[in-house]
Amino acid sequence: MPKRILLRAFALLCLSVASYSGRLDAKVLAEQAKKHDVRILPDTWGVPHIFGATDADAAFGLGYAHSEDDFKTIQEMLLVARGELASVRGSEAAPFDYLMQLFRVREVVDKEYEADLRPETRKLCEAYAEGVTLYASEHPQEIIAKGLFPASGKDVVAGFVARVPLFFGLNRTVEEVFRPEQAKPVSRKTPVAAAEDFYLQGAQIGSNAFAVGPGRSADGATRLAVNSHQPWTGPVAWYEAHMHSNQGMDMVGGTFPGSPIILHGHNRNLGWAHTVNTPHLTDVYVLQMNPHNSNQYKFDGQWRDLEVRSVPIKVHLAGPFSWTVKREVLWCAYGPAVRRPHGVYAIRYAGWGDIRQVEQWYRMGKASNFDQWLDAVKMRAIPSFNMVYADKTGNIYYLYNALLPLRGPGYDGKQYLPGDTSKTRWTEYLPFEKLPQVKNPASGFVISCNSSPFKATLGPENPKEEDYPPSFGIERRMTNRALRAIELFGSDRAITAEKFLAYKYDLAYSAKGPAAEIRQQILEAPPSSDPNVREAVEVLRSWDLKTDLDNRGTAVAILTIEPVVRAVMSGKRPPDLLRLLGEKAALLKRTYGRIDVPWGEVNRIRRGKIDVPTCGGPDVLHAIYGRLDHGHLVANEGDCYILIVEWDKHGKVHSQSIHQFGSATLDAKSPHYADQLPLFVKCKLKPVWLDEAEIREHLEREYRPGEHAE
Repeated sequence: MPKRILLRAFALLCLSVASYSGRLDAKVLAEQAKKHDVRILPDTWGVPHIFGATDADAAFGLGYAHSEDDFKTIQEMLLVARGELASVRGSEAAPFDYLMQLFRVREVVDKEYEADLRPETRKLCEAYAEGVTLYASEHPQEIIAKGLFPASGKDVVAGFVARVPLFFGLNRTVEEVFRPEQAKPVSRKTPVAAAEDFYLQGAQIGSNAFAVGPGRSADGATRLAVNSHQPWTGPVAWYEAHMHSNQGMDMVGGTFPGSPIILHGHNRNLGWAHTVNTPHLTDVYVLQMNPHNSNQYKFDGQWRDLEVRSVPIKVHLAGPFSWTVKREVLWCAYGPAVRRPHGVYAIRYAGWGDIRQVEQWYRMGKASNFDQWLDAVKMRAIPSFNMVYADKTGNIYYLYNALLPLRGPGYDGKQYLPGDTSKTRWTEYLPFEKLPQVKNPASGFVISCNSSPFKATLGPENPKEEDYPPSFGIERRMTNRALRAIELFGSDRAITAEKFLAYKYDLAYSAKGPAAEIRQQILEAPPSSDPNVREAVEVLRSWDLKTDLDNRGTAVAILTIEPVVRAVMSGKRPPDLLRLLGEKAALLKRTYGRIDVPWGEVNRIRRGKIDVPTCGGPDVLHAIYGRLDHGHLVANEGDCYILIVEWDKHGKVHSQSIHQFGSATLDAKSPHYADQLPLFVKCKLKPVWLDEAEIREHLEREYRPGEHAE
């Protein structure tokens, strides 16, 4: 199972698949749907406002409404949850199904579903699955796999269990183990373990969150920016929705395909945003095998038997044909294990066995004050993600949320660990109270930009770096976005609503950041014999470190600097600067006839037949990341769903949002396929409506799921 196959298997989650017809009775399901008292009110932007009598009714409505806009992706998540992706996608998806079996995802969900989840959470998940199933029954031509429906609440929960560890890099660990040779040496205990900087390895490039309290605002308001950076399509692409129930749910924000609740956003009283963090939450152990018995390993001086099973993986071949293959999965004292030609490896990761992620997010969304919200967070079912919080009473809060394993001292966490002793098998985590966190700092603001939690604000309330050993792998470095956020928010003691928005859309690289440093290295380099390099150096000399549409230095700067920064952040050797500069300068000349091309001609967003320029760029606060396509950078991730929330000095909430495309994720015929794009490229927002009377003033239609079933 080489690395490239694993990478392609994970990427398959973002692709479409062929259609199959299913056997579901739409009339019967529509009749069953009447037990759910729910109305769906899409506004003029296509955003569904879902009003249910109960929370479960609202989840039923969300499942139906989201299916209208992104049914294929939701189905793909159902296949992932069942470990059946290869049954549709073929052999390239088989490694992903194998990993679902290896980590016992569905087995754990089946075992713990009734015991670990509250009845109301199970009702929520089951109702969502019923909403998706109803849509499937009405649109059988869109079903992608036989036997996929009816969906279940366990499918929903398993989707969370499978997806969440990928955010802290479990997939990178697995890819590493499946390399042709052993990727790392085995650490041996020493008096002092080597220092680590995990942030240099597989660092994330996206997500911003800011909160400003009334003491930092010009008008006494409290403001929150919800600004996650995600791929623009696929299983972790944001979908905006508003869920309301008579049981106290009233939440607007972003959710993923397969989720029955809002994952971050705000209710009337409070809100929060997530950004990705990458602490050291996984370990690989090299097992010492018995030379006389290949199914035994040494542990604490004794030979133990591996638990060996053979699991079936159904693989689609062509047309109606498929083939079921059997693969070995192992289990040991550390957890799941794999047999490779170069050894047997166990993989241990934080949070394995906990299926309550959906319940924690559900409780966070239902909270009405900080204490209730924090009680939900203290469940610690969500093993990673920074959290930035704000509420109507003026509280602001930053949390470096993570299940940080309490490892035994003396081992180098950059290496693999010896798999023959219980001394390397951690079983406990750093207590919640000791996590890096900041509440209501004197500075009046907190920020999180995939950066050091030790610089979440200004002043002495910042967590102390020396309190956390390197073995936790907590990020030490600052992204450009973090540097700019500190510079902007930290220099303004009277932040207005206009300034708050302007700071979120800042287009500059910090003079203290890597972009400025790399440019200076180029300017100080000996003169080149390449005329393209000499011309590009002069363009860079006049570049103001900004990424506005008309900027003539941005294109050659970003094309040159971004690969260098990415290599450094990934722990790889960066390319030669001047050679890279010459290559990019030549590319621009071939494509545009000049090196000083206006940035908007290079940086593009394409959606259907729309092809428009956009400002912003990699690691600026208006983050835009693209793939190079014939001299153009075509945006495919970064700033996507943006939500700006404000509680005025009286505690009344107002918010604005924007999506990079629109609510219709896949339907090119829908008016909402790209209707928000013109606002997005102008860095403008649309209003968020919460009150039903106001929604009805901007109503597209109103309906109940199933009422149109024939």
